[in-house]
Amino acid sequence: MAHNDVVQLAELVSALSYALDMTEGQPVGHSIRACWIGVHIGIELGLPPDEMTDLYYTVLLKDIGCSSTAARVCQLYLTDDIMFKRKAKFLDHTAPQFLRYLIANAGMKQNLIDRFKLIIDTALQTGEISFELTNTRCHRGADIARQMRFSEAVAQGITDLDEHWDGKGLPAKKTGASIALTARIALLAQVTDVFFISQGPEAALAEVKRRSGSWFDPQLVEALLRLGADPLFWTSLQDPDLPQRVVAFETLKHASPVNEDYLDDIAAAFAEVIDAKTPYTGGHSDRVALFSNMIAVELGMSDERRRHLRRAALLHDIGKLGVSNLTLDKPGKLDDEEWAEIKRHPALGRTILARVRAFDELSEVAGNHHERLDGKGYPCGIAGETIDFESRIVAVADVFDALTADRPYRKAMEATAALAILDDMTGPALDVNCVTALKRALVGLNAAQAA
Repeated sequence: MAHNDVVQLAELVSALSYALDMTEGQPVGHSIRACWIGVHIGIELGLPPDEMTDLYYTVLLKDIGCSSTAARVCQLYLTDDIMFKRKAKFLDHTAPQFLRYLIANAGMKQNLIDRFKLIIDTALQTGEISFELTNTRCHRGADIARQMRFSEAVAQGITDLDEHWDGKGLPAKKTGASIALTARIALLAQVTDVFFISQGPEAALAEVKRRSGSWFDPQLVEALLRLGADPLFWTSLQDPDLPQRVVAFETLKHASPVNEDYLDDIAAAFAEVIDAKTPYTGGHSDRVALFSNMIAVELGMSDERRRHLRRAALLHDIGKLGVSNLTLDKPGKLDDEEWAEIKRHPALGRTILARVRAFDELSEVAGNHHERLDGKGYPCGIAGETIDFESRIVAVADVFDALTADRPYRKAMEATAALAILDDMTGPALDVNCVTALKRALVGLNAAQAA
């Protein structure tokens, strides 16, 4: 980011929300559209500016804790977490409807007897499972929102997202006005967009009316019905300029510029979102950032360049939010289809970060960290000097951490064994200067610890 560029918080968060749409299996721009719907409901209610700001960020960040349940969904239901979550957005969670949903989606690759047992077991535990998943997602999301310096009102809105007006929601079974207003609006906006995108305005309005008084605050539903009577409300949701209009919505009122320290915090918070996707990557992004910085110090990089490298390392795997945990956590060898899915994640990461003006220069690292010097990497098969130097640094750090951490298919290696593999990969795959720098840094670290 150039020094004369001023990045607004609204621009940054709205762009990163596309990554949250991926992990929930939602159509591109779901969070943006939900924000537009939610803010218009707030305007219809005459909310004051501070509450509007809290509402705005609650809706954009409502799914920020969702990656933390992905592995558990796969484990419980033996199915693709992204597909499962996408289809679950249409449910009102009545028992017969949820049972039909399990029959149609759970354990599809199991034999008939195992599928039947799985469906019965999970159906009998629906209450406990729902509480576990919702409690994890809501509280994890609220904690990350706080780490990103958002208000306690935003954190509470994320915590209360799945509470229902009639007290039958989760995790605390709150009722009525005891549920944060931001959460009440966010849930209504979410369901409205899900049905609007899939079935159109009439179906969306019919669904929210059906759930009025149970899921939704009737006063909010009435406000939405007034808005929905205008055809322009719906056409605006499909306007190609909607992302820019959503950004302008907040920044025109009271712009919130983001400085370099805040960018660091946001990158670190999103690294937690990424690493929560699978139990095998806890702390992975932080460690890749640490090893990348160690290499950069040995290579004499400037403080400013190292700062940008750290952000790139923290966000290098953001594309994995769009990959199913059935593939990410598979203990055995991947088949061709699964391998192709894995190979998509750098391109997904490049696309997400390219949307973020403050992070667009980092998109090359997200896109190139699995490229090889001999051109046999992925996703593009570029080679040699075509691969930017930051990507080559992160590639070495990424491989070293992957080797020295537990993975679903093997236990962690000792550092000496991992470095031997890095030596074998040096030249054809990895940059010799980066590998050498990492080895020097590790020797220096060991000497310092022994002193």
